[in-house]
Amino acid sequence: MSDPTPVFDDLRDESDELDRLVAELSPRQWELATPAPRWTVAHQIAHLAWTDHSALLAVTDAAAFQGLVEKALAAADTFVDEGADAGAQLPPAELLSRWREGRAALDRALRASVSGARFPWYGPPMSAASMATGRLMETWAHGQDVADTLGVVRVPTDRIRHVVRIGVRARDFAFGAHGLPVPGEEFRVEVVAPSGETWAHGPEDAPQRVTGTALDFCLLVTQRAHRADVDVRAEGPDADRWLDIAQAFAGPPGDGRPPKGDAE
Repeated sequence: MSDPTPVFDDLRDESDELDRLVAELSPRQWELATPAPRWTVAHQIAHLAWTDHSALLAVTDAAAFQGLVEKALAAADTFVDEGADAGAQLPPAELLSRWREGRAALDRALRASVSGARFPWYGPPMSAASMATGRLMETWAHGQDVADTLGVVRVPTDRIRHVVRIGVRARDFAFGAHGLPVPGEEFRVEVVAPSGETWAHGPEDAPQRVTGTALDFCLLVTQRAHRADVDVRAEGPDADRWLDIAQAFAGPPGDGRPPKGDAE
């Protein structure tokens, strides 16, 4: 079994980078509307704090986490927004403190977890490494919302390899979420990392392929950019269809971002 420490470290570093982006914001900036409908910068951080807390319960208190699952099932359409709304009402300093404390507690719990353990989640049970990978993907994606709102261009790092991996692994889920038949063969996905390395997934001789930059692939599968605005290409009809519906997150398909021309 591989050592999960690198993904724990990457999650910590990704969170710290977003922390630096919001730490000195004014109260007015915390109230700025982000690309997510009805969500401000405060909602974005509140959502991360809320989900980190859910993950902490999943790792440390399965019974308490089951209570969250029951609440989610009872209010499937509003549960996530309600959690973000509640946190967004807090004073920014208190919200920031809660997020910092919660993610530090989750970091400690993940590192202390028993090797091979699996924890409940809103979907299938997850290992500690998978839990951290999911939290990193969300932190990166919601961090992109914040950066876009503030007009900040983030320098991508190779930490996004985890987002790429989730995006590739979620291919079949994306087809199913749209009520489409799942392709019977794997695709080859080759993307160029920020460091210049090539990251490859799937059989080298697969007839259907996806290529491009890792950053743009991540923006696409987290639905932070429209396909028309990213450097990601498909070969083959199923691969082409995937790029229209790709999502790296659980839950129903999102609306995604409109093309830049439509948003102006």
